[in-house]
Amino acid sequence: MTGDMEYIRRSRLFDGMEDDDIRLILQCLGYSIKLFKKDKVIAMEGNNMSYIGIVLQGSVDMIKEDVWGNKDMLTRIMPGDLFGETFACGVEAEAVVTFVASSTTEALILPFTRVISTCSNSCGFHEKLIRNLIYMIAKKNKALMQKLEVVTKKSLREKILAYLSQQAQEQQTKYIHVPLGRKELADFLCADRSSLTRELSSMKKERLIDFERNTFRLY
Repeated sequence: MTGDMEYIRRSRLFDGMEDDDIRLILQCLGYSIKLFKKDKVIAMEGNNMSYIGIVLQGSVDMIKEDVWGNKDMLTRIMPGDLFGETFACGVEAEAVVTFVASSTTEALILPFTRVISTCSNSCGFHEKLIRNLIYMIAKKNKALMQKLEVVTKKSLREKILAYLSQQAQEQQTKYIHVPLGRKELADFLCADRSSLTRELSSMKKERLIDFERNTFRLY
């Protein structure tokens, strides 16, 4: 675990804990660390989710597929963030989305029932861990609400502007870095890549925005 501690401690789940505290509680929880190659399915829609995952390195996409095979990327989960917690704490614990490694990804896997139940050892860090988990779930819900705000806009241009506005507010600057490539951004906006490219070019010509690869400027 020594080599992974640098990445583990970055997660909000372990805020307020020293390295020795983290090692102790992970041993108590019965953790595992797994490596997933790019495009590897981590959990398929319909799978039972009895665990939560924390991305240590790489990233994980949450994807929803309809009956015709069309896929929408709901969100990208970055290092330090959770995945699977929404379903693990449900009554049936059945995932209604698919989780896919969008790059080579290392994840910390924790049995959910052991996370939310204080152990017989009554280690003093467990209550802090549960509070941190609740905070992270609330943060994830906020991100999904922001996604809903974007995709319910009527036109692609409105979706782009809503997304860039959110990024500018979070980064507190009109010079922003977008964490998604063009294909991923198109999936996030529920649009095809060529339409997104055309709309971005039009917006640049009209001096609504400027961009170079993933760096954008809002006028």
